[in-house]
Amino acid sequence: MCGLAATLCMGQRDAILVPEVSQHEVQVQQGFTGTELLLFGAILDPSGRRAGQEYDIVVVLKGPAQAIRLREKEKVGGIWINAGSSDFRSVPSFFAVASSRPVEEIVDEKTAAIFEFGTRYIQLSPSGIIDPVTQSRFVDGLIDLKERQGLYDENMSGVRVSEGVLYQARIDLPSNVVTGLYTAETFAVANGRVIASAETEVVVEKVGFERSVAEAAENNALAYGLFAVLLSLGTGWIAGRLFALI
Repeated sequence: MCGLAATLCMGQRDAILVPEVSQHEVQVQQGFTGTELLLFGAILDPSGRRAGQEYDIVVVLKGPAQAIRLREKEKVGGIWINAGSSDFRSVPSFFAVASSRPVEEIVDEKTAAIFEFGTRYIQLSPSGIIDPVTQSRFVDGLIDLKERQGLYDENMSGVRVSEGVLYQARIDLPSNVVTGLYTAETFAVANGRVIASAETEVVVEKVGFERSVAEAAENNALAYGLFAVLLSLGTGWIAGRLFALI
Protein backbone atom coordinates (compact mmCIF):
# COMPACT_ATOMS: atom_id res chain seq x y z
CA MET A 1 0.00 0.00 0.00
CA CYS A 2 2.80 2.38 0.95
CA GLY A 3 4.62 1.46 -2.24
CA LEU A 4 1.53 2.25 -4.33
CA ALA A 5 1.08 5.59 -2.58
CA ALA A 6 4.71 6.48 -3.19
CA THR A 7 4.39 5.59 -6.85
CA LEU A 8 1.30 7.78 -7.21
CA CYS A 9 3.01 10.68 -5.48
CA MET A 10 6.02 10.38 -7.76
CA GLY A 11 3.75 10.38 -10.81
CA GLN A 12 2.00 13.51 -9.56
CA ARG A 13 5.32 15.34 -9.39
CA ASP A 14 6.10 14.75 -13.06
CA ALA A 15 6.36 17.99 -15.02
CA ILE A 16 3.83 19.24 -17.51
CA LEU A 17 4.62 21.41 -20.51
CA VAL A 18 2.69 24.48 -21.60
CA PRO A 19 3.91 25.11 -25.19
CA GLU A 20 3.25 28.05 -27.48
CA VAL A 21 4.52 29.29 -30.84
CA SER A 22 4.94 32.84 -32.12
CA GLN A 23 2.93 32.18 -35.29
CA HIS A 24 0.21 29.59 -35.71
CA GLU A 25 -0.20 30.64 -39.35
CA VAL A 26 2.58 31.42 -41.81
CA GLN A 27 1.44 33.07 -45.03
CA VAL A 28 3.45 32.43 -48.17
CA GLN A 29 3.06 35.04 -50.87
CA GLN A 30 5.10 36.79 -53.53
CA GLY A 31 8.42 37.93 -52.11
CA PHE A 32 8.33 35.48 -49.19
CA THR A 33 11.92 35.04 -48.00
CA GLY A 34 11.28 32.75 -45.06
CA THR A 35 10.46 33.46 -41.44
CA GLU A 36 11.58 32.65 -37.93
CA LEU A 37 9.38 30.72 -35.53
CA LEU A 38 9.76 31.22 -31.79
CA LEU A 39 8.75 28.12 -29.86
CA PHE A 40 8.41 28.84 -26.17
CA GLY A 41 6.58 27.77 -23.06
CA ALA A 42 6.81 26.77 -19.42
CA ILE A 43 7.76 23.67 -17.43
CA LEU A 44 5.41 23.33 -14.45
CA ASP A 45 4.30 20.77 -11.92
CA PRO A 46 0.67 19.55 -12.04
CA SER A 47 -0.39 22.27 -9.57
CA GLY A 48 0.87 24.99 -11.93
CA ARG A 49 3.95 25.88 -9.89
CA ARG A 50 7.61 25.67 -10.84
CA ALA A 51 8.71 22.07 -11.46
CA GLY A 52 10.69 20.55 -8.62
CA GLN A 53 13.78 19.61 -10.65
CA GLU A 54 15.83 20.69 -13.66
CA TYR A 55 14.84 19.40 -17.08
CA ASP A 56 16.43 19.36 -20.51
CA ILE A 57 14.18 20.44 -23.37
CA VAL A 58 14.12 19.06 -26.91
CA VAL A 59 11.95 20.64 -29.62
CA VAL A 60 11.14 18.84 -32.89
CA LEU A 61 9.41 20.71 -35.73
CA LYS A 62 8.17 18.59 -38.65
CA GLY A 63 6.47 19.50 -41.91
CA PRO A 64 3.96 17.45 -43.92
CA ALA A 65 5.17 13.97 -44.91
CA GLN A 66 5.80 13.17 -48.58
CA ALA A 67 6.48 10.08 -50.65
CA ILE A 68 9.85 10.44 -52.42
CA ARG A 69 11.81 8.44 -54.97
CA LEU A 70 15.51 9.18 -54.69
CA ARG A 71 17.69 8.38 -57.70
CA GLU A 72 21.43 7.88 -57.72
CA LYS A 73 23.43 9.21 -60.67
CA GLU A 74 26.36 7.35 -62.15
CA LYS A 75 28.90 8.52 -64.73
CA VAL A 76 29.10 6.15 -67.71
CA GLY A 77 31.26 7.03 -70.70
CA GLY A 78 31.51 10.64 -69.58
CA ILE A 79 27.72 10.97 -69.29
CA TRP A 80 25.76 11.11 -66.05
CA ILE A 81 22.81 8.72 -66.05
CA ASN A 82 20.26 7.56 -63.49
CA ALA A 83 21.40 4.38 -61.79
CA GLY A 84 19.80 2.90 -58.68
CA SER A 85 16.80 4.34 -56.86
CA SER A 86 15.04 3.99 -53.53
CA ASP A 87 11.49 4.84 -52.50
CA PHE A 88 10.53 6.39 -49.18
CA ARG A 89 6.89 6.41 -48.11
CA SER A 90 6.97 9.06 -45.40
CA VAL A 91 9.61 11.78 -45.62
CA PRO A 92 9.07 14.98 -43.59
CA SER A 93 9.17 17.92 -45.98
CA PHE A 94 10.78 19.90 -43.16
CA PHE A 95 12.58 18.70 -40.04
CA ALA A 96 14.34 20.71 -37.37
CA VAL A 97 15.58 19.75 -33.90
CA ALA A 98 16.71 22.09 -31.15
CA SER A 99 17.81 21.04 -27.67
CA SER A 100 19.19 22.55 -24.50
CA ARG A 101 22.25 20.26 -24.66
CA PRO A 102 23.64 17.78 -27.18
CA VAL A 103 21.14 14.94 -27.46
CA GLU A 104 23.76 12.26 -26.76
CA GLU A 105 24.28 13.90 -23.34
CA ILE A 106 20.53 13.87 -22.60
CA VAL A 107 19.25 10.42 -23.67
CA ASP A 108 20.59 7.13 -24.98
CA GLU A 109 20.48 6.22 -28.65
CA LYS A 110 17.37 4.05 -28.31
CA THR A 111 15.34 6.88 -26.76
CA ALA A 112 16.65 9.34 -29.34
CA ALA A 113 15.50 7.00 -32.13
CA ILE A 114 12.03 6.54 -30.61
CA PHE A 115 11.37 10.29 -30.41
CA GLU A 116 13.38 11.29 -33.53
CA PHE A 117 15.83 13.53 -31.66
CA GLY A 118 18.00 14.22 -34.71
CA THR A 119 18.13 13.92 -38.47
CA ARG A 120 19.77 10.49 -38.32
CA TYR A 121 16.78 9.23 -36.34
CA ILE A 122 14.06 10.34 -38.78
CA GLN A 123 11.63 7.53 -39.57
CA LEU A 124 11.64 7.68 -43.37
CA SER A 125 9.76 4.40 -44.03
CA PRO A 126 11.79 3.05 -46.98
CA SER A 127 9.93 0.59 -49.23
CA GLY A 128 11.06 -2.27 -51.43
CA ILE A 129 13.79 -4.83 -50.95
CA ILE A 130 17.27 -3.34 -50.79
CA ASP A 131 20.39 -4.36 -48.92
CA PRO A 132 21.12 -2.42 -45.69
CA VAL A 133 24.39 -0.90 -46.91
CA THR A 134 22.79 0.53 -50.06
CA GLN A 135 19.74 1.66 -48.10
CA SER A 136 21.94 3.50 -45.62
CA ARG A 137 23.69 5.28 -48.49
CA PHE A 138 20.36 6.46 -49.90
CA VAL A 139 19.19 7.63 -46.46
CA ASP A 140 22.41 9.61 -45.96
CA GLY A 141 22.05 11.09 -49.44
CA LEU A 142 18.45 12.13 -48.82
CA ILE A 143 19.28 13.83 -45.52
CA ASP A 144 22.30 15.57 -47.05
CA LEU A 145 20.13 16.86 -49.91
CA LYS A 146 17.51 18.20 -47.51
CA GLU A 147 20.18 19.86 -45.36
CA ARG A 148 21.69 21.61 -48.39
CA GLN A 149 18.20 22.86 -49.30
CA GLY A 150 17.84 24.31 -45.80
CA LEU A 151 14.91 22.00 -45.00
CA TYR A 152 16.62 19.83 -42.35
CA ASP A 153 18.54 21.30 -39.43
CA GLU A 154 19.90 20.46 -35.97
CA ASN A 155 20.86 22.92 -33.25
CA MET A 156 22.02 21.10 -30.14
CA SER A 157 22.26 24.31 -28.12
CA GLY A 158 19.22 25.99 -29.62
CA VAL A 159 16.92 25.81 -26.57
CA ARG A 160 17.40 28.27 -23.74
CA VAL A 161 15.89 27.39 -20.36
CA SER A 162 15.46 30.27 -17.89
CA GLU A 163 15.36 29.58 -14.14
CA GLY A 164 14.19 26.02 -14.79
CA VAL A 165 10.73 27.27 -15.82
CA LEU A 166 10.65 29.08 -19.15
CA TYR A 167 12.15 27.78 -22.38
CA GLN A 168 12.47 29.14 -25.88
CA ALA A 169 13.88 28.04 -29.22
CA ARG A 170 14.12 29.81 -32.57
CA ILE A 171 13.75 27.82 -35.78
CA ASP A 172 14.08 29.27 -39.29
CA LEU A 173 11.60 28.36 -42.00
CA PRO A 174 13.26 28.94 -45.41
CA SER A 175 11.48 30.37 -48.44
CA ASN A 176 11.18 26.94 -50.09
CA VAL A 177 9.04 25.34 -47.37
CA VAL A 178 6.14 23.13 -48.40
CA THR A 179 2.68 24.35 -47.45
CA GLY A 180 0.58 22.31 -45.06
CA LEU A 181 0.28 21.44 -41.37
CA TYR A 182 3.47 21.53 -39.27
CA THR A 183 3.72 19.97 -35.82
CA ALA A 184 5.98 21.31 -33.06
CA GLU A 185 6.63 18.72 -30.36
CA THR A 186 8.31 19.69 -27.10
CA PHE A 187 9.84 17.12 -24.75
CA ALA A 188 11.00 17.50 -21.14
CA VAL A 189 13.80 15.08 -20.29
CA ALA A 190 15.30 14.15 -16.91
CA ASN A 191 17.69 11.36 -15.97
CA GLY A 192 17.66 10.02 -19.52
CA ARG A 193 13.86 9.68 -19.65
CA VAL A 194 11.21 11.68 -21.46
CA ILE A 195 9.06 12.91 -18.56
CA ALA A 196 6.52 15.00 -20.45
CA SER A 197 5.66 16.02 -24.00
CA ALA A 198 3.30 18.46 -25.64
CA GLU A 199 2.41 19.43 -29.19
CA THR A 200 1.29 22.55 -30.98
CA GLU A 201 0.59 23.19 -34.66
CA VAL A 202 1.55 25.70 -37.33
CA VAL A 203 -0.21 26.06 -40.68
CA VAL A 204 1.87 27.20 -43.67
CA GLU A 205 -0.35 28.30 -46.53
CA LYS A 206 -0.21 30.28 -49.73
CA VAL A 207 -2.24 33.48 -49.97
CA GLY A 208 -3.10 35.97 -52.69
CA PHE A 209 -2.08 35.33 -56.30
CA GLU A 210 0.13 32.35 -55.39
CA ARG A 211 -2.83 30.60 -53.75
CA SER A 212 -5.02 31.21 -56.80
CA VAL A 213 -2.37 29.72 -59.09
CA ALA A 214 -1.90 26.69 -56.83
CA GLU A 215 -5.66 26.05 -56.64
CA ALA A 216 -5.99 26.39 -60.43
CA ALA A 217 -3.15 23.90 -60.98
CA GLU A 218 -4.74 21.43 -58.56
CA ASN A 219 -8.40 21.76 -59.56
CA ASN A 220 -8.01 22.31 -63.33
CA ALA A 221 -4.75 20.61 -64.22
CA LEU A 222 -5.44 20.28 -67.98
CA ALA A 223 -6.54 23.90 -68.42
CA TYR A 224 -3.65 25.12 -66.31
CA GLY A 225 -1.17 23.09 -68.36
CA LEU A 226 -2.53 24.38 -71.67
CA PHE A 227 -2.46 27.95 -70.38
CA ALA A 228 1.15 27.54 -69.24
CA VAL A 229 2.17 26.20 -72.68
CA LEU A 230 0.38 29.03 -74.50
CA LEU A 231 1.90 31.60 -72.15
CA SER A 232 5.39 30.23 -72.81
CA LEU A 233 4.86 30.27 -76.58
CA GLY A 234 3.45 33.79 -76.47
CA THR A 235 6.29 35.07 -74.33
CA GLY A 236 8.85 33.48 -76.65
CA TRP A 237 7.18 34.97 -79.75
CA ILE A 238 7.05 38.46 -78.22
CA ALA A 239 10.69 38.24 -77.13
CA GLY A 240 11.70 37.15 -80.65
CA ARG A 241 9.87 40.09 -82.22
CA LEU A 242 11.50 42.54 -79.79
CA PHE A 243 15.00 41.21 -80.53
CA ALA A 244 14.24 41.47 -84.26
CA LEU A 245 13.49 45.17 -83.86
CA ILE A 246 16.74 45.90 -82.03
